[in-house]
Amino acid sequence: MTTRNPETETSSEWLTRDRLMSALPDALLEKIRAFRDERDWAPFHNPKDMAIAISLEASELLEHFLWKNPEEVTARVESHREAISEEIADIAIYLTELADNLGIDLADAMEAKLAKNAAKYPVEKARGSAAKYNEL
Repeated sequence: MTTRNPETETSSEWLTRDRLMSALPDALLEKIRAFRDERDWAPFHNPKDMAIAISLEASELLEHFLWKNPEEVTARVESHREAISEEIADIAIYLTELADNLGIDLADAMEAKLAKNAAKYPVEKARGSAAKYNEL
């Protein structure tokens, strides 16, 4: 697996279509669709309910970190890595299916949003700052 080196490349350089697509091959999308369709769940996977499911799974991920200081977060990641990985996978599966159901190319949407964020958060103003774009 290729890992990102933030010291030598930018997010937009890392997130190329080839890298994203190799990380999420068509076969995986087909598995997501098959899992849903084998269970006849498509009627329940409307945009509203998929968005709610993503939010609920994100909340389950957040539970792992609630009320923990940075050292406790590090320990939690080490001791609950599999459970955290499963929550992240749930979010990714639902997000991938939602985009697919809406006819949104996830890679294209991510590329476009990264470009938009780069304009909203120019490096010279945003580096090292957690301020929102309208407060830079």
